[in-house]
Amino acid sequence: MMEDFLVFTTVVEQSSMNKASKLLNLSQPALSRKIAKLEEEWGVALFERKGKRLELTRVGQEAYIYAMEQCQRHQHFLQSVSRFKTAERRVVTLGASLTTIQTTLPPLVTALMNKLPDIEVKLITGKTHEIVSYVRDKRVDLGVVASSISEQGLKCIPLFQDHLELVVPRNHVLAGEQPAAMEDLNGLPMIIFSKGTWYRKLIDHLFGRYGIIPDVRMEIDSFEAIVRLLPTCRAAALLPQSYLRPQLLKDNELVALPMKELEQTRRETCLIYGSSLELTQETKDWIKDIKGCLINALELEQI
Repeated sequence: MMEDFLVFTTVVEQSSMNKASKLLNLSQPALSRKIAKLEEEWGVALFERKGKRLELTRVGQEAYIYAMEQCQRHQHFLQSVSRFKTAERRVVTLGASLTTIQTTLPPLVTALMNKLPDIEVKLITGKTHEIVSYVRDKRVDLGVVASSISEQGLKCIPLFQDHLELVVPRNHVLAGEQPAAMEDLNGLPMIIFSKGTWYRKLIDHLFGRYGIIPDVRMEIDSFEAIVRLLPTCRAAALLPQSYLRPQLLKDNELVALPMKELEQTRRETCLIYGSSLELTQETKDWIKDIKGCLINALELEQI
């Protein structure tokens, strides 16, 4: 019936069997038979011929409105089916190191969902070397790690640069001295990351280079816990710039102090995936878009 409606509305809009037959790629006799069949089924005359033109009868006008409505409803239905088919939930498995989850992951996933709203994201966590092996073994589709990876079979896309900053309570003795110096950390009460974490290795290397021995009050691998405990312990910490949003510092009455030596802790957060993985154009576009999104969300510098 939808084909008959299409034929009928086309004839009406062209006001000519000849023009309609060309548009529909039907012979004129075949087209005439379809219109005659429709008139026979409905038991009414749909057209009046006036010279070379066809004009709708009164009932033909009503039939045209009805046919148009049915065609539109059918078109809307087909569009809905198409959206449903394309929206079959694609699953992307994302691997992220524990420290990355606390800094990069929320805005990254937001960017992903904005770009691909019908996607389902599954998350696997682990340390950087574990995420690399997950990507290599195809346990995850994409990995986000706080370092640049150079390994055969993997592609690494830098997202943004980051470095550590000294964070102290607003009433801390160092809060009024800007910029702070590395020697200020010697003997200073501090909360640092747990052993085995990427940031702890980075901090230990930094302290070793400058001969710094801080007064370590706690070792924790949670950014949030460190931030909440700093005022209570009246201690300092070295935290990644990407985590130190202005509102976070304000809410916890903390300040971030510039320190020239900490610029040496600069690192890249990267997106990694198997070089054999054929990314869809949507995913490629997303990778391009999220770089800008992350720079804006985390207020970091572009690579």
